[in-house]
Amino acid sequence: MMMKRTFAFFCAVTFLAAASIASAQPTANSPDPKTGAEMTGTIKEYTAGASLVLETLAPNEPVQFKLNAKTAYADADGKTVEAPGLSTNQRVRVHYKKIGGDNVADKITIIKD
Repeated sequence: MMMKRTFAFFCAVTFLAAASIASAQPTANSPDPKTGAEMTGTIKEYTAGASLVLETLAPNEPVQFKLNAKTAYADADGKTVEAPGLSTNQRVRVHYKKIGGDNVADKITIIKD
């Protein structure tokens, strides 16, 4: 009986250790913390200087990005603009970094239709 309990305990500990290691591994969709990642889609919601919700292709859920004073904006030709005039239903490419649990946009580029 004692041997069965010890074996069950060992299996449980091994399973939990393997699960914690697997969850700590980056996935193919995880941005590199140093260089970041890009995502392209249509603006679903936009609050100037605060946040942007990007709708991507189905079946993905919309993704929220935080904006700040360091967020750069570029027009469709790639030239930096001061006042981007973003609005809903506009196609953009968002370059971002994962900081904590937040997606923080560092550059937003408008895409020509």
